[in-house]
Amino acid sequence: MSGLQYRAKGRDSLANLRMQRRSDPELFVGAFDKGKLVGAVIASDDGRRAWINRLAVIPETRGRGIATLLIRHCEKALRRRGRRLFCVHIEHDNPESMKLFAKEGYRREDMIFYYAKRDSEDY
Repeated sequence: MSGLQYRAKGRDSLANLRMQRRSDPELFVGAFDKGKLVGAVIASDDGRRAWINRLAVIPETRGRGIATLLIRHCEKALRRRGRRLFCVHIEHDNPESMKLFAKEGYRREDMIFYYAKRDSEDY
């Protein structure tokens, strides 16, 4: 397990993931080592911005550049769609991801606040 939290009854449900994968299969990316899945990411495109979501690498393979390769793969796929603005949400208690994305040229946007309205805590 990567340690990434997920909402199995809501936005991360198998049904939702299958629907997204059917519409954007090239934005579901896995990294493999000797046939074993060691990292994964789901990118999305809202028509204006590109999003890198759910990036996860299993702990025993971290530090080998897998996450960087996954980020760059997503950016390339999203550039082919014409996206030039790449975004990511990072939870406040994940400094490793903050460092990773900063290293890749992402910067924290302090002038933007994230608000959410959820129909349930599963989303």
